[in-house]
This record gives sequence, structure tokens and C-alpha cells, in this order.
Amino acid sequence: MKKLITMFLILGVTGCSLLMPKEAAANTNITGSVESRCTVNTDTSGYYGNPNAYTLTTLPASNGQVPIVRIDTTLANAYNAQVSYPTSFSSSPSLSDSVTWTGAVAVAQTSSSDMSGYQAASTVTNNGAMRTYGLTIAGTTWFSVSSVATYGGGQNKAFPGGTYTAVATAECIAQ
Repeated sequence: MKKLITMFLILGVTGCSLLMPKEAAANTNITGSVESRCTVNTDTSGYYGNPNAYTLTTLPASNGQVPIVRIDTTLANAYNAQVSYPTSFSSSPSLSDSVTWTGAVAVAQTSSSDMSGYQAASTVTNNGAMRTYGLTIAGTTWFSVSSVATYGGGQNKAFPGGTYTAVATAECIAQ
């Protein structure tokens, strides 16, 4: 009887192991979504004034309007703001000569005095057209983006009549 019980135990263990796979694996998806804690809005749309035949400018002294972009962040030290003045027209009449672009990006206002060093701490790239700001404080920062387009490659040629559009860009970049 002892031999019979031992034999059934041995067969039972090996029989079970023959029925069970030696390796098992499972792939389980884990999903999630991240909502940005940084938003970009246009507070004031810009437009060009035309103080002479060869210049388009957003400067108010020339009947232009400097656009104001607002960037809100609810998380400090998580995002950089990248703001650029235009360096080309997105739409315009056909132009046979070159356009020289200048402009400036600057902090116009902040929601906290702790942000007062943003302009001085910013870096400039893209031949001066783009500024990058570390958003080290949660809150709101308003940026002004001035733009001047001069036609004729220094020869002061008149812009052809028509509608001109250029785009200033602003975005939040995760650090």
C-alpha cells in the first residue's frame, strides 16, 4: 500500500506538471493621460501700421498694435516659454525683393513680483527672433511681441498693395 501511494504521488506531481505550462507571461497595458499645466492665449491681437511705403510695424507710434501673449502655468519649474517675433509673412502679395525683419520679445507684465527676473534670465536664439524664459514661478506672464518688416533689402522699396499677415509664436515647452 505504501508503494502504491508513493507511486500515485509521483505520477500525480509529474502529471500535473505535464498539464501546466512551464512558463507563463502576461502583458498588461497601463495607460494614463497628462494634461498640460501651461496654457498660451492671445490677449491682444497685433496688426501692422504702415508709416511709409516700405515699412510695416506693430509700433503704436506708427498706428500699429503690438500683440500681447499670455502664458499661464500652475506648476513652477516644469515649463519654458518660447516666444518669437515673425521672420516671414504667412501670406502676402507676391514680393520680388527681400524683406528685413526686426522685432523684440519682452515681458510686459507678471502676476507676481517674484517673476521680475524673467526678462534678464531669458536666452535668445534664432538670430534674436526667439526668447526662451524659464517659468520658475507658478502664475501668469504677459509677453509683448513687436515686429518690423522693411522691404527692398535696404533700398526702401514700396511694399505692393495688399494684405500682409505674419505670425508671432508662443509655446510652452516641458522642461
